[in-house]
Amino acid sequence: MENEIQESGTPEIPPVDPAIPDVTVPARAPRRRGRTTLLIAAALVLGAVAGTVTGYAVQYQRPPTALPPLAQQKLDAPKALAPDDATTVKSINANRWHKTDGDLSELLIEAPAGAKVEAEGYDTLDSFSTTFENPDFALRGNVKDGFRRLATRVWTEGDVLVEVRLVQFRDFAGADGYQKDQASYMPEKRYAGNDGVAVPGVPAELGHVWVASEAHTEPGYMPVREGRAIVRRGDVVMDIYYFDKRGRAISEGDVLDLAKRQLERL
Repeated sequence: MENEIQESGTPEIPPVDPAIPDVTVPARAPRRRGRTTLLIAAALVLGAVAGTVTGYAVQYQRPPTALPPLAQQKLDAPKALAPDDATTVKSINANRWHKTDGDLSELLIEAPAGAKVEAEGYDTLDSFSTTFENPDFALRGNVKDGFRRLATRVWTEGDVLVEVRLVQFRDFAGADGYQKDQASYMPEKRYAGNDGVAVPGVPAELGHVWVASEAHTEPGYMPVREGRAIVRRGDVVMDIYYFDKRGRAISEGDVLDLAKRQLERL
């Protein structure tokens, strides 16, 4: 007995008999998807399809719900005419055509009788951008805002110079951004130096008129006083500059009158 058990008390492991083959437990094969699972999935799909078809069938059998009557029974619309040589894109789309989609320069107010027209018509984006203090920055900003076109008319009447601009953008957002950006710096001292006044009939956030509190002076030049009106109407911004080349006081009513007349044209 003492020879069969080691001093440590651990039973002696018998040697491996080379005649007995080594048996390895095989890995469990992946479980195959049974037919029951496939049948349940197919039944769910068929049930959803059947429910949809049944819903359409029920709706089809029901009588249509009558629409409420129009508030205005007879809508004014141009009579349809057969196309001819005078037919244009504007005449075909008369119901969807806005006046600002036509010749924008025709919407500019006329110069007063006796005034001298210095310039009128359309201006390019490059030329328009050079009228800003930082032309490169202005060019990039106008492109980003979706500048579409600019119609302008400039006239002089004695010592007064007036420039009316109609700046049109491709959408409302571009025009809104331009109008708010231009209006934001006008109260500063180097420009108008005051908060200006709202244009009658126009929300204050959409239009304002400013008259400079002081004349702008620069060595070697005559003093100049400026009035300005900025109003947005849809995708068009009306921008009017009013200068007195001798720096005399400008009537706020004169600038407001120009702004109201131009708004009527729009």
